[in-house]
Amino acid sequence: MNKDIKDYIKTECGLSKFYLLKARKGFFNKCRFYWFVMIATIRDLPKKNLK
Repeated sequence: MNKDIKDYIKTECGLSKFYLLKARKGFFNKCRFYWFVMIATIRDLPKKNLK
């Protein structure tokens, strides 16, 4: 089962923030990244895909 992040975070601004946070290093930046992915996924689940 190979899912792309675009199946979970569906908005353009959310995807750009995802890639920005993913590039940052450090403990607190990783915590913020995982927090963002969790909240963005919950918010974008009912939305349709951009495809």
